[in-house]
Amino acid sequence: MDVLRTPDERFDNLPGYSFDPNYIDDLDGYEGLRVHYVDEGPDDAPRTFLCLPGEPTWAYLYRRMIPVFAESGARVVVPDWLGFGRSDKPVDDAVYGFHFHRGMMMALIEKLDLKDITLVVQDWGGILGLTLPMDLRHRFSRLIVMNTAIPVGESLGEGFEGWKDYVASRPDMDCAALMKRACPHLSASEAQAYEAPFPDRRYKAGVRRFPQMVMVGPGMDGIETAKRARHFWQTEWDGESFMAIGAKDPVLGVPVMRRLRETIKNCPEPMVLKEAGHFVQEWGDPVARAALRYFGDMS
Repeated sequence: MDVLRTPDERFDNLPGYSFDPNYIDDLDGYEGLRVHYVDEGPDDAPRTFLCLPGEPTWAYLYRRMIPVFAESGARVVVPDWLGFGRSDKPVDDAVYGFHFHRGMMMALIEKLDLKDITLVVQDWGGILGLTLPMDLRHRFSRLIVMNTAIPVGESLGEGFEGWKDYVASRPDMDCAALMKRACPHLSASEAQAYEAPFPDRRYKAGVRRFPQMVMVGPGMDGIETAKRARHFWQTEWDGESFMAIGAKDPVLGVPVMRRLRETIKNCPEPMVLKEAGHFVQEWGDPVARAALRYFGDMS
């Protein structure tokens, strides 16, 4: 497998981000592929927040939420998917598939022996992450869910189809420009932090693949797993949940999230952020604090 590794200096002096990198390269089935993760707080903390980013982001997306979760006395783990952030990047687009990513994350959770997990998800972090607890039930206790979906082979609407076509027509998509458009309050240097993992288009196979992988048509990889997950959240989930919605998201906004709320057993009324878009974590401090108050971790 032809694999690229982003030079460390690309991640120097990122604004608002001072977390030390952690790496693992011996995950079962992924030997030799180096996976990066942020790991803040004590290893023996009573709770772990597992925060999963999506397209085309990495652990930097959670920089506003990590300190809030850590202040509660918890451990906070934020992995980068293979192909993203500081994780290794296979060059061949065909390497990337639903179960390639899902298998890696399950192996990482097992290797780090994460327990009493609060799963924090958005975008592909949710499309993949929401399928994890059903097969690792003893490890998960709570959920914080932001703009995402559980696709099971049906269209997510014209907005998503337009997004998929947009990415397909831009094999060297400018991730900094995308983030600046979606989050106008970002500084230029903050937006550029999202382009840092990708010195050139060869590094962007994962970025190209994620939109094409969303299960919006029959027979796509991951549909049966997603159907099992939907059933799990509807009927078997017995943990606590918290939902936050970026109302300005044109694809996975309020209507999609309210349908997802109906799928998650005992999910309370969501927190709706009127000024936030798809990348809710960029408005993440108040979301993290509201979730901790709801769970009783913060007064």
